[in-house]
Amino acid sequence: MRVLVLNGPNLNLLGEREPGVYGSTSLDDICTHLTAAAEAMGITLAFAQSNHEGELIDILHAARLECDGVILNAGAYTHYSYAIRDAIAAIKIPVVEVHLSNIHAREEFRHTSVIAPVCIGQISGFGADSYDLALTALAFRFNQQTPRLEESK
Repeated sequence: MRVLVLNGPNLNLLGEREPGVYGSTSLDDICTHLTAAAEAMGITLAFAQSNHEGELIDILHAARLECDGVILNAGAYTHYSYAIRDAIAAIKIPVVEVHLSNIHAREEFRHTSVIAPVCIGQISGFGADSYDLALTALAFRFNQQTPRLEESK
């Protein structure tokens, strides 16, 4: 299984940018940790980050041919990019929406996600662990890891 971890605008500044909101972990640190977790699950990861909407869309389009799923932190584009929403709908591979902070506990404009309806799920508020949870969700989706709760009873 191959998963793309795609990060949007300003996430390249993690660790420096508003550490009170986003924590002190850098994007490189998240990628290093996530790579080790993925290897333990037998999953291969690809990583990309862009501050440009069109580039994020191009990367999503390419993922449909190269990946089995996507972990996407679209940053602020989450709240208003119908173009990214349409790209997710078009690629027909599972996408998990991820946020470091709890977007529902922040400013009102962050409460709406225009991409959520075309993602298989949304994980927010767990800091860098949000990425681990998204990876686990995709592993469950493809039965690569622990059986679902109802199967283990």
